[in-house]
Amino acid sequence: MNSAPEIPEPPTRPISVAIVEDDDALRAIYVAWISAAEGFCLIGDHADGQTAFELLPQQRPDVVLIDINLPRLNGVECVRLLKPDMPSTQFVMITVYTDSDRIFDALAAGASGYLLKQTPREELLGALLEVWHGGSPMSSGIARKVVQCFQKPVATESKDELQDLSSRELEVLNLLSHGYLCKEIAKELLISSHTVDTYLRRIYEKLHVHSRSQAAALYTRASKRRLIDRPDL
Repeated sequence: MNSAPEIPEPPTRPISVAIVEDDDALRAIYVAWISAAEGFCLIGDHADGQTAFELLPQQRPDVVLIDINLPRLNGVECVRLLKPDMPSTQFVMITVYTDSDRIFDALAAGASGYLLKQTPREELLGALLEVWHGGSPMSSGIARKVVQCFQKPVATESKDELQDLSSRELEVLNLLSHGYLCKEIAKELLISSHTVDTYLRRIYEKLHVHSRSQAAALYTRASKRRLIDRPDL
């Protein structure tokens, strides 16, 4: 007999929350929801990524609800830059985007949750409580995509899926799997963004995949298999 899911205990102090959303009307709704909710404390709301990047380290919220498509500095880059200096802060993406590449980029950057903007009030507040307790809340459709990304078999997958990649292509793929954007890969490897795009096309063709998330998932699986098969590597 399956037991009922465990309900998180209410916090012993208010959970401090900051909001980063460029849509003024939507940001006002989130401000109202969180300000009126028992157990939460709103400590900041910001209309663009650059302002959030500058002020959030001073505010130190427990949870940040952040949009992806922000002016001045997008949400994914903002999270990637802030997370190393704010390891105890949990970032939850709130967005209209459901494509697997954006989901992967957000999670690889350090986000702990991914919600759609049509998420109802009670569900959103529950997600903030869940992430504060160490969970990774996701809208149901998003969670299914994440699972499918790692479960979907690649028809031409061989014993070593990476054997046909050059050393440079492996470097690009490794950075990709760690959430680097194309321009960041270019800067890291001292090559142009156009060259990175060329490498990515070759990688997709050799691995028989069609997206960043599929390539990164395959690379992660293959790398783990290499360590198991050849622990000396």
